[in-house]
Amino acid sequence: MNANELRRAFVDFFTERDHRQIPSASLIPHDDTLLFTNSGMVPFKPYFIGEERPDHPRAVTIQKCVRAGGKHNDLDEVGRTKRHLTFFEMMGNFSFGDYFKEKAIPDAWAFFTEVLGLDPDRLWVTVHLTDDEAEEIWANEVGVPRERIQRLDEDNWWRMADTGPNGPCSEIFWDKGPEFGPEGGPANPEAEERYVEIWNLVFMQFETFEDGTSAPLPKPSIDTGAGLERVLSVLQGKESVFEIDEMARLVAVASEITGHVIGTDDGGDLALRVLAEHARTMTFLISDGVLVSNEGRGYVLRRIMRRAIRFAYLLGVTDLVTPQLVDAVVEIMGPDYPQLVDDHAKIRMMVEKEEQQFRRTLARGLAILDDELAQLDAGADVPGSVAFKLHDTYGFPYEVTEEVASERGHGVDRAGFDADMAEQRERAKANQKGGGAVVTWDDLVSVAVGDTEPSPGFDRERTSLDTSIWVLDEGDAPFAVLLETPFYGESGGQIGDTGTITALDADGTVTGVATVIDTVIGPDGVHLHRLGEIEGFVEAGQRVTATIDDGRRAAIRRNHTATHLLHHALREVLGDHVTQQGSLVAPDRLRFDFSHFEQVTGDEIARIEDIVNAEVLVNPGTEHPEMTKAEAEAKGAIAFFGDKYGERVRVLTAGPSVEFCGGTHVRALGDIGLVKIVSEGSIGSNVRRVEAVTGDGAIQLLRDEQATVAAAADMLKVPVGDVLAGVEKRQSEIAELKSTIASLQSQLAAGRSGELAEGAVDGIVVARVDGIGRDELRDLAVAIRDRPEIRLAVLGGAPDGGGAALVAASAGELDAGEALGDAPKMIQGGGKKNAALTMCGGKNVDGIDGALDAVRAGLGIA
Repeated sequence: MNANELRRAFVDFFTERDHRQIPSASLIPHDDTLLFTNSGMVPFKPYFIGEERPDHPRAVTIQKCVRAGGKHNDLDEVGRTKRHLTFFEMMGNFSFGDYFKEKAIPDAWAFFTEVLGLDPDRLWVTVHLTDDEAEEIWANEVGVPRERIQRLDEDNWWRMADTGPNGPCSEIFWDKGPEFGPEGGPANPEAEERYVEIWNLVFMQFETFEDGTSAPLPKPSIDTGAGLERVLSVLQGKESVFEIDEMARLVAVASEITGHVIGTDDGGDLALRVLAEHARTMTFLISDGVLVSNEGRGYVLRRIMRRAIRFAYLLGVTDLVTPQLVDAVVEIMGPDYPQLVDDHAKIRMMVEKEEQQFRRTLARGLAILDDELAQLDAGADVPGSVAFKLHDTYGFPYEVTEEVASERGHGVDRAGFDADMAEQRERAKANQKGGGAVVTWDDLVSVAVGDTEPSPGFDRERTSLDTSIWVLDEGDAPFAVLLETPFYGESGGQIGDTGTITALDADGTVTGVATVIDTVIGPDGVHLHRLGEIEGFVEAGQRVTATIDDGRRAAIRRNHTATHLLHHALREVLGDHVTQQGSLVAPDRLRFDFSHFEQVTGDEIARIEDIVNAEVLVNPGTEHPEMTKAEAEAKGAIAFFGDKYGERVRVLTAGPSVEFCGGTHVRALGDIGLVKIVSEGSIGSNVRRVEAVTGDGAIQLLRDEQATVAAAADMLKVPVGDVLAGVEKRQSEIAELKSTIASLQSQLAAGRSGELAEGAVDGIVVARVDGIGRDELRDLAVAIRDRPEIRLAVLGGAPDGGGAALVAASAGELDAGEALGDAPKMIQGGGKKNAALTMCGGKNVDGIDGALDAVRAGLGIA
């Protein structure tokens, strides 16, 4: 059975048992505590901790996972062991308060023994020390001999954190045979290589509280995980995950690209395994929206890519390797992950750019390292400070320094390198701002709302409606939950609505008014209306009229729909690699962050604006229906980065743009008005940002700019249409004036040079001159030096711009830099010394006279 067949068999087995197949979630989790989705349960965490209610009690997934960075970091082990991977697929079945151990255990056994045909006599089981129930099911219902059921302690207890859901787990192990180690089952610590865990069944049945006590969960749940690669290695009889079908094909591609034949030497084989494994990780991460950068997920991606490139480089491969590796991953895994096929060009372009840049880094680093190695005595170590400088300043990996040095017969001072790294970390830590735990408004509302059922609905069509207050909290962060609301809660980049909640008595008389200053989406999708001033009498259960600020909402609608048009135009002008990386939709402006590798030119911005405004002028109507996620994907709708979608979604069709979006939008594109981009710039590695205004904002921008041009014309005393000509004329006049000033200053310096030269001692002038600029001080020293009787001129002074300055100009016999000696230190300054002309700046004005005296003493003319 190959990988594709195993994926299908697992899903079919559980869908036939009333599980809903859930597509793999993104590798970018909706969880701020994680860098990447690192297990099958991560997408379902909100269900397990009670933040959300599932709309399906049973689920089955093949979840793509990455463990690289943070607590789960297998990066450095990849390629060196037979099991470690940074990217892997986790097969899992889940029950959200539906079935429990009585079904999860027999189902797991049936899949392994009946569907996959694994020999039951080679399967071992572990349960927790306290879990009598699980052991009885394994022994009595499944029929596993008790001698192959072992009890473990902490290894068989799963917990999400110190508090929250937890419970015992039961693991299934495969016995590889006596040639891999001693008997004794998985409980024998010396038999780790023989008994391999291939499925973990987690029984979430308790909740632990802050005080350390625990209580049974009202609805125990099931979370299982079976690593696809490990199961395949058992099915295919392979000792290493790098020998299973898909991985073996990638290793073969790496061999073809590098020219290294597998089995030739251990170092080359390691490189091939690294290239094959990291190819999958980089391809899937980029497809899911991770961009190469120097922080967070982007930094981990960069490390993975550079590690692969480094191994190819050390094999002597000069051609780019990552684009070809991406091609292979897409070809091999694209049938099961069609998004890879759609993103192929984008992924290829990004890895190609990163590899080209890193290869330049390697070339620069090698040139510097070559110089250092040439200066070392035979057998001496490369200083740790050199290795650190290469790493820190040039991005040159320590491992490459070590490899190159070894080839030349040198070691590297690892202790010195580590010491410099530790010092850098301490500096970084000292620069961080400390702080205790902060209780946020979100924390407060989560506690206050508690088990409140979700609001019946958000009415996007109305700007005012009669409803009632469900929850009212008038504490430090007052908020209200309404039975029904017209207020849009902040999400998808669109900020929340503001307005008023007017309280009424039974006769319809107004008893009070609460100002809504923001609206957000709280736990379980509840709309939380953040309140400002509350006037009069307002209480929970009271009938109210909820009214949004309609003018503000209209401006937000214009900017939001314009964001979608802008996204489409950016992709049309710059390429399909452009994807949204963030956005802000406010009443006064829109902001759109997107992936791109260079500055957007003025011509490109003009083309983007033309495309957007052309659609606005045509004025087609928009469509914003609700549909299933599958229908939206079939329609070709583009999902926005970072948004979380349920089974039913809204899709906005705005001219040529078709995208997922639950926000509020104009009914026709003409309602947007003029769209004008006001800024474009970089906000990080490979991420650009544009800001734009629409409608009234665009009109006000034009008025402001017209007023600025008119004011400039008035100052230049020219008509508005002649402003550029007026500016050019003024610039020409300024240049002429500067030339005149320079000439006069030169004449003045020549005049003063004669006066100062009269005080020369043995052809040397040392004098203090205050009240002129640094440039003038330099010119004066040069003028003195150029007089026939002068060998050296040294001037000191307090220039007009502040601080202190020293300048030495030599006619050639004496060295100007050496003449100053340590004098610059006396003015707390310094500068690059030159034999003909040296100028130093400092900040200690009081040290000028002492510095000049030191120069005189050094020259023997004191």
